[in-house]
Amino acid sequence: MRDTRESRLLLVLLVAIAFALITVDIRGGERSPLAPARQAAAAAFGPVESGIATVVDPVGNAVGAVRDSGERHTRISVLERENAALKAKLGSSDRNRNRAAELDKMLKTAGTGQYGIKGAQVIAIGAAQGFSWTVTIDAGSQDGIARDMTVLNGDGLVGRVTTVGRTTATVLLANDPDFTVGTRMEKTNEIGFATGQGGDSLRVQLLNGKAEVKKGDRLVTFGSSADKPFVPGVPVGRVVKVDPSNGDLTRSLQVRPFVGFSQLDIVGVVVQPPREDPRDTVLPQKPAKPRPTPTVTVTATPTASASPRS
Repeated sequence: MRDTRESRLLLVLLVAIAFALITVDIRGGERSPLAPARQAAAAAFGPVESGIATVVDPVGNAVGAVRDSGERHTRISVLERENAALKAKLGSSDRNRNRAAELDKMLKTAGTGQYGIKGAQVIAIGAAQGFSWTVTIDAGSQDGIARDMTVLNGDGLVGRVTTVGRTTATVLLANDPDFTVGTRMEKTNEIGFATGQGGDSLRVQLLNGKAEVKKGDRLVTFGSSADKPFVPGVPVGRVVKVDPSNGDLTRSLQVRPFVGFSQLDIVGVVVQPPREDPRDTVLPQKPAKPRPTPTVTVTATPTASASPRS
């Protein structure tokens, strides 16, 4: 169509009619007089729109994926952080379970020996006041801790309190070379003195040079006057080597302590001694020796062969 004055007037008129029809349709809603025509147009052009949507949707999805990639990356980062936090929480729960088990074991040891204890946690390890094997615990004078109190855990003798502050205290460990404790052998009651050697070893001098001792025998604390610095009956260790007597007045033993001094965490300070010496009752039960499984041997007995017929 040529651009003439009549064509421009016709275009303006068509636009005005279109706006009028849209206004009537909107105001009429579902009762609009143009509803039948709109439905007919939808039926006619619906398939065409579906075909166009089929072509356009992948492109739209791709655009949406690009648009949402930043949001998806953020969600992944959040999930990764939550996962890391959960793993840390699980690790913490494992540690708490281990500490709860240590505390339970220590309470059972204290209960068996009738020791009144004050629980504490090891918060530092290292030299203090000139001692080479010491730890610092988070309990002090305000908790009833005093100098020369016995320190133990669920395995046995840890050491003794040497220095006390208001909220902390220093413990000299039993494996320190300056540490000495009176000991008593299980069952035989042979008395001796254990001295630390550093690491995981104690040296015990028995007062009886002819004492019968063998590898695997166990020792407990003998106890001190007025139960300070040591209460009786606390497990000390197990004999790993017996030196030849050679006719000496004393007998030397190498003893491995029950306590792992490099793994200390929860300890108990004995603030009230037992009414009676618990003797060997605090020592753990020895594992039962496995009984040999009886072996049954089946021997086949040859049968007599039938005699040949004549």
